[in-house]
Amino acid sequence: MPTPELTIYYDGSCPLCRREIAFYRRLRGAERLQWLDVSLGTDLGDDLSCEAAMRRFHVRDAQGRLLSGGAAFARLWRALPGWRLAGWLLAWPPMSWLLEWAYRAFLPLRPRLQRLARHLWPEPEVRA
Repeated sequence: MPTPELTIYYDGSCPLCRREIAFYRRLRGAERLQWLDVSLGTDLGDDLSCEAAMRRFHVRDAQGRLLSGGAAFARLWRALPGWRLAGWLLAWPPMSWLLEWAYRAFLPLRPRLQRLARHLWPEPEVRA
C-alpha cells in the first residue's frame, strides 16, 4: 500500500473520539488517509508512545512529520476537501495559537465529557 497522505492516531476507547473520527471518515477524501486506533496497542513509531497518543490528538504526514493538538487538527482538515480552507486558516498564526489554546482548554474537560458521552451513548451489550 502506498504511504498515506496522513496517518491519524485516535483514542478508540473514547466515545467522543470515536464519534468525531466516524464523522471525518465519512467525508470525501478520507479514504486516502490511514486511521489508527491507538487504544488497540498498535506500534506508533519511535517518536510517539501510546500514552502520549492517548493524551493528545496526533497525525503524521507522508514525510513523517508528527503534529499534535491544534496543529494536528488543522493538518487533518487540510487533507479533507470540504475542510481545506478552515485547515489553512487555522494553521496560520495567530489563528493556530488560538486553536491550540482552545484544544488545551478542552483537554481537562475531556474525562468528564467522556463519562457524559458514555451515559448518553451507551455501548451495545455484546451477547455470546
